[in-house]
Formats: sequence, structure tokens, C-alpha cells
Amino acid sequence: MLSERRLEVLRAIVQDYVGTEEPVGSKALTERHQLGVSPATVRNDMAALEDEGFIAQPHTSAGRIPTDKGYRLFVDKLAGVKPLSSPERRAIQNFLDGAVDLDDVVGRTVRLLAQLTRQVAVVQYPSLTRSTVRHVELLALAPARLMLVLITDTGRVEQRLIDCQAPFGETSLADLRARLNSRVVGRRFADVPQLVQDLPESFEQDDRGTVSTVLSVLLETLVEETEERLMIGGTANLTRFGHDFPLTTRPVLEALEEHVVLLKLLGEAKDSGMTVRIGHENAHEGLTSTSVVAVGYGSGDEAVAKLGVVGPTRMDYPGTMGAVRAVARYVGQILAES
Repeated sequence: MLSERRLEVLRAIVQDYVGTEEPVGSKALTERHQLGVSPATVRNDMAALEDEGFIAQPHTSAGRIPTDKGYRLFVDKLAGVKPLSSPERRAIQNFLDGAVDLDDVVGRTVRLLAQLTRQVAVVQYPSLTRSTVRHVELLALAPARLMLVLITDTGRVEQRLIDCQAPFGETSLADLRARLNSRVVGRRFADVPQLVQDLPESFEQDDRGTVSTVLSVLLETLVEETEERLMIGGTANLTRFGHDFPLTTRPVLEALEEHVVLLKLLGEAKDSGMTVRIGHENAHEGLTSTSVVAVGYGSGDEAVAKLGVVGPTRMDYPGTMGAVRAVARYVGQILAES
């Protein structure tokens, strides 16, 4: 266990290195921070921190920089979540309140996160597997052609065309619409098959084939949307941090193109809790020079999806964590109200 004083020295080194981009020396630390000890004592503390792997000496510089291990201790013990100012919170609310549908919400969230954190923003669309049914609409396009519209509690809308074996009257259609919604609205997708399995039997013999066809399309819609969708923004922000990545940002950009990799990173954020993965804690080789800050968002206590940012390990962790958490909270409120 590090002493409180050495923890303070580590905190000061992280803060200065993030702020100045320059390796930090003992003289600079004593000048910038009220550590209450002499430069010689700070040098001894820095030597101890280096021996334990929390800081390192780059090249021949006299200063030190934090290691992945040092950043991890900083995040776990030293970095509180920096609250956003009132103007920042109002700006988030005003920007997101203008969204017209789920795609717009996700798009605005990506742009907002990238602007607030100046990192790469990643937002996962709400997962259908964690969603509940808000409404099922059935529309007659022709005597034997219908459109099924499935609306989820997160605002996601899925549309399917259905070709029926025989014409289906407006009265029968209204009846099916009403009975279907009475059974599935507010229920989880996983529960729907059980809830509707006997529905065809409650209709006249002539209509049962069409009812079965509609239910088949509905159930296919519930299971086929298993591929998770992402939206990414702010990759140009990486150019600001070129010197933070060994040789080139290319491995990072290639990793960001692999949505499976990003989904795995975001998926490690449990429920609405925050996850911070630093450097080599990211299993993908292309992301070992980055940190990922992710949090779940949703319309209630349970997360329906994740959002977060990817940036260099030399990151303003308190500010980034605060921005990610605040944006997730507002997106959750929008989903709850939509």
C-alpha cells in the first residue's frame, strides 16, 4: 500500500502530465502543488513510485510519466467524477432535447460526446433483447398486403411488409391489432412467443392463416435484430494526440473500424455502472495505447445499451467520466419520456 503522501505525488504527476503533455520533474511538482515536503523528499517518493511501476522515465528525460498501472491507481483511488457546470448541463439538455427519433438521439449523442471530451465517441443502439414492446401497428397496404410496425420502449422502430395468402378485412385487422397489443405491450421480447402462441385459434377459421403469418413475421423481427448497431464519431480527434501513440494512430483506427471489438469493450460496462479500461487492460492489440470510458444508459435502472469514449491513456479521467455519465443520464431521460 502506498502512503497518502505518495498517492498525492502520483495524483500530481498524473494531473500535470495530462495538462502539460510533458514528463514531470520533482522541482515542477513542488512549485505547482502544495505537497508540504521538500523537493528531495518528492524525488525519493518518485523513485519509490517508479520502483513499484506506477511511473516511468521516458527516454533520457529527467521527468516521469504515469504508466498504465499508475493511471489505474489514479482512477481507482484518486479521481472523483468531475461534475459538469450548469451551462454544460443546460447545453447537453438543449442539444439532446431537439432529437426527433432514435437515430437522431444516437447521432446527436455521438457528436455531443466527441465535442465534450475531445475523444472518439461510441454509442450503442438500444438492444432489442433488453427491450419491451411499446406498440404493434398493423396497416393495410392492399387487400392481401400488410405492414407491421414494431415500436420498442427505447424508441426503436422496426417495419416489415407481409404478403398474406388471402385478403384480410379491415374489421379482422383491427381485431388482430387490438388483441395483439393487449397481450404484448409492456412485455419483454423474450416473453412474446409464449404470449401469442394460441392467438390464431381465437380467430375464425378463414383468418387463422393470415394471423399465423403476421405472428411469424413479428417473432422473426424480435429475434433477427440480434446484430448490435453502433455509431462512432470524433475519430478526427485522434489527430490531436498523435504523439500519444507509438509510431502511428493506424492500429487504433483499424480497431475502431471493427464494431465487434467496440461492442466487446462497451459490453463490459455492467448495467448502468461505469467501466474504465486503461492501456493493456484492453485485450485488442490495437487499443493497448488507449483508454476506454463506458457507461450503461437506459430508461430505468437497467441499461439497455452502452456509450463511451476511446482516447489516449493520457486522458482527463475525472472530466471524461463526468461527461460520459452526464450524457448517459440525459439520454436515459429522453428514452423514458419518448
